[in-house]
Amino acid sequence: MHKIFESKQAIGRYLGDYLLNITQEKGEVYIALSGGSTPKAIFELLAKEYAKSIDWSKIVFFWGDERCVPPTDSESNFRMTREHLFDHVDTRAINIFRVKGELDPEEAVEDYIETIDEQVPVVNGLPQFDIMLLGMGDDGHTASIFPHQIKLWESNNICELAQHPDSGQFRVTLTGNVINNSQQIFFLVTGENKAEKVDEIFNKKGNYKQYPAALVDSTKTEWLLDNAAANLLK
Repeated sequence: MHKIFESKQAIGRYLGDYLLNITQEKGEVYIALSGGSTPKAIFELLAKEYAKSIDWSKIVFFWGDERCVPPTDSESNFRMTREHLFDHVDTRAINIFRVKGELDPEEAVEDYIETIDEQVPVVNGLPQFDIMLLGMGDDGHTASIFPHQIKLWESNNICELAQHPDSGQFRVTLTGNVINNSQQIFFLVTGENKAEKVDEIFNKKGNYKQYPAALVDSTKTEWLLDNAAANLLK
């Protein structure tokens, strides 16, 4: 299922309304965030327009993936979220569970597996997030599972250590089983450079299954696209 929006801000309002409703219905909401320029714009919108209306103290925050860098690093997804969202809304520090990217990469993976094990409710024998936010790279990767390491998707572990195909940078990522066990998955995809992969995945063209983003459970997923990313679907 997909919806097409005029802008990243319009996607942010759709997500803001969803968060408003779910936080009114539930005592605690478990969410896994994603990094990137689209979430950044969405977090800014949420901080500006939903700071007071959403009860942020009910939301328990995790990340679907993180680069193996300290939390102060400009490449840190945690830092981006803190600067554009957490610093502007009434979250509870005890509800924020970041990947410790400053640790040795293998240790960071083990630590995050332990954290999720301890904190996230288990359903179907796996941790279950209420909301999973995903982005998609123009190579079809999602979370930090890239096409060259697509086998990580099938891992029985909660998290795996992934590597960026070009920079070789290490990243901690959730695996496919955990992603697909979420209650609701949102793909946040904007920009013309994503249009080709969106078209291939939606219309099952060619070797579309070589893209990790194509392996996400479509029955639970809403793709939130802007006009540019949906360009080839029309």
